[in-house]
Amino acid sequence: MSESEVKKFTRKGLTERNTKTDAVFIIENIVYDVTKFLDDHPGGHEVLLNVAGKDASEDFDDVGHSTDAKEMMKKYIIGELVEEDKVPTKRKQYKWSETDSQSKDGSFLTSWKFPVVLGLVMTVLYSYLFG
Repeated sequence: MSESEVKKFTRKGLTERNTKTDAVFIIENIVYDVTKFLDDHPGGHEVLLNVAGKDASEDFDDVGHSTDAKEMMKKYIIGELVEEDKVPTKRKQYKWSETDSQSKDGSFLTSWKFPVVLGLVMTVLYSYLFG
């Protein structure tokens, strides 16, 4: 489907599409029709109906859906928002490198080392007292 063939929706036009027979919502500027998925949703149809007709991006991210769920969503895409109604997406950024995860001061108490040392101290103390 080319860019010109993508069906465009307005936020206002989607607000009324929030019933069990017409459930549509927005996630990251993409419009999904989940009417046929309501009864199959693992969290129940109420969860989907609560965000139907609205932007569900934050709710979707907060739940932490699996990769399989995100892949399954693709078959429910019916279009996207018109350019005027799009908002910048707020993807969560995860940083896994050692330098990014440490605080500015490099404090021992905020690093991964503190719980490890505390566990070792508690093990030695327990062995000394009860061993």
